[in-house]
Amino acid sequence: MIFLRSMSYSLKCFGVTTFLATVFVTASVSAQTVSFTNDQVTAGKAIYDINCASCHGTNLEGAAVIPGLADSTFAAKWSGADLGNLAIELRQMPPGNQADITDEDYQALTAYILAFNGIESSATAAAMEFDSSLVLPRLAETNFNLVTTIAAEAEQVLSQFTTVTDSMLLDPPEEDWLIWQGSYDNHGFSTLDQINRESVADLQLSWRMPLQTGVNNPGPLVHDGIMYMFTFPDTVLAIDASNGSLLWRYEHQSAVQPSQKKGVALHGDMVYVPTSDLHVLALNARSGELVWDHEIEFDEKYEGYHLRMAPFVVGDTVIQGITSLRIPEGGWIDGIDRITGEQKWRFYTIPRPGEPGGNSWNGIPIEERSGGSVWNAGAYDPELNLVYFGVAPTYDTAPLLYPVNIDGITNDALYTNATIAMNPDSGELVWYYQHLENDQWDLDWAFERQIINVTVQGEQRKAVVNMGKLGILDAVDAATGEYLFSMDMGLQNVVDSIDPVSGYKNINPYTIPQLEEQRLICSNHYGAKSWPPAAFNPNTKRLYLPLNEGCLEVGPDGRYQILTTNIQLREALFPGSNGNMGRVRALDLENQEFDWVHRQPSPVISSILATAGGLVFAGDLNRQFRAFNDETGEILWEGMLDDVPSSNIITYAVDNVQYLAIVVGQTGYHVNDWARMYDIFAEPEGMPVNEAPKGGAAIWVFALAQ
Repeated sequence: MIFLRSMSYSLKCFGVTTFLATVFVTASVSAQTVSFTNDQVTAGKAIYDINCASCHGTNLEGAAVIPGLADSTFAAKWSGADLGNLAIELRQMPPGNQADITDEDYQALTAYILAFNGIESSATAAAMEFDSSLVLPRLAETNFNLVTTIAAEAEQVLSQFTTVTDSMLLDPPEEDWLIWQGSYDNHGFSTLDQINRESVADLQLSWRMPLQTGVNNPGPLVHDGIMYMFTFPDTVLAIDASNGSLLWRYEHQSAVQPSQKKGVALHGDMVYVPTSDLHVLALNARSGELVWDHEIEFDEKYEGYHLRMAPFVVGDTVIQGITSLRIPEGGWIDGIDRITGEQKWRFYTIPRPGEPGGNSWNGIPIEERSGGSVWNAGAYDPELNLVYFGVAPTYDTAPLLYPVNIDGITNDALYTNATIAMNPDSGELVWYYQHLENDQWDLDWAFERQIINVTVQGEQRKAVVNMGKLGILDAVDAATGEYLFSMDMGLQNVVDSIDPVSGYKNINPYTIPQLEEQRLICSNHYGAKSWPPAAFNPNTKRLYLPLNEGCLEVGPDGRYQILTTNIQLREALFPGSNGNMGRVRALDLENQEFDWVHRQPSPVISSILATAGGLVFAGDLNRQFRAFNDETGEILWEGMLDDVPSSNIITYAVDNVQYLAIVVGQTGYHVNDWARMYDIFAEPEGMPVNEAPKGGAAIWVFALAQ
């Protein structure tokens, strides 16, 4: 049975025909029963991988309440049944996505399922057609032992799950990836070094699990050999992290359009999950059963709230940020009791009139204030008992463009583009630092906060470091929010200068919104730096950044507008780009100096992963996945993915084998925006474009050749 199972994984790489010839027990098909061709089987496997495997398993084995398609129950139900009845059931799958699948596809899918169940295909057989009076053949239980074995192994893997404690989250085991960016300090760094500069040349695909295509920016987590992942639509998968076998699946039913998420959280015996209809769920990590369901309270007359960030668990509190686009009164952060699911506290990211910061909105009433979204999970410092979040700007920029010149009122628009430090137990604001006041360009400073010990003017300081879309890095004191230093990547023209004491950014008057002439603004609102997180190696004291070059032509003419000043926008190349859009940049944070940079035509759209093996990993829009020497930037290994990476890159170990995981084919704003810009400029600039067919959404997991 183990042999059969290993061969079933091989079909992902070597095709279904070899697999069928190797392991299927064939059965004769009578003249009254359905027939199908080899080509239908091959096509059906591809359709199954994309549309069905994330529910029914790569081996058709099912999971939890999801029925298997190759076991005794399936055989008992469908042996000798009418083909038309099976067609009716198949046409209802996958839920919510049937419109993209044709009858020809469903017929091929049926052929693949029957072939997996041991029915022989033929190059000379008549192609299957649903509109007929044919019946299904007698199905032998040829795969029953295989499915039973897989189910038993799944139960064994799940039984190895140990309770995730506070101490684990504070000091994660090196073989696990327990938090969105690996650790509370958001370093995106692993001490694993089996994959290193010398061995990385032997890196190869270990397993690949197909997923349903949709909007998503997944960040998988791994604990005790189990991978937990949020996937489209509003679905959580538990997967054997050593081979891709599906352990359980939970799908939240929602009447709203699924929205992109960044992942889930682990604590205790539960997985915490955000949903598209503004619920936070707690699932049993061993079984996938629902433990509690918290519905976030909001004014139902407003639409457009979303839960984008992965929940962030500190102690007994699940912290969940809310994004709001053009919704009145703005976003907020909720603290939820992780045991009971009851709300503990709420912090509004846009202060109400009369509150501290409430006079920073140019005098407009709270009903006209919007924005302040929280997109990314926070960072946590246990010594200070502070959590740090970034807050996005507003899109309703016109009321803030010119100050009203009333004493005591500013147009800074707190707490947009600020780092906020909060007590995780109470939600109390302890300090804030605003990186860019009155943002008129949608240049968020809303991304990951990293807690890093650095030397500043000869003194050791614990800093909160982050970078906004302008490509300017700011460091502030973790305890007080005191400004420490900035580093400008040279990809912007909005900020003329930065005050060395306060960090205040003096705006270039040329870039202030106007409708008289076309002007070049850099960076664009896609971001020189966006949501894909950077990585920090505490051994080398280097920060590794995923950066992209891009600008906008703004003024009276353009292709679209996103803000309310009526400024028209269209994409433009960064001056002197020479056909390059993507960068991987290394900074020496200990000395606040620039280190190496790798430039490339294709935008970098994954996170960065740094490891103790002396490596830095990144994925780009042209589907290249690369490992760099973390000291020099030299490319030591590269592989071609079959779709666009769209996730955090993580690494973990199971049974002393180090793995590297990345998700492809599930996109969102960041991927789509840079893809559009790349398409506009690729041909005129001679940029190489990967035109190979895309393979669809999937988890790709790599390991060293054994």
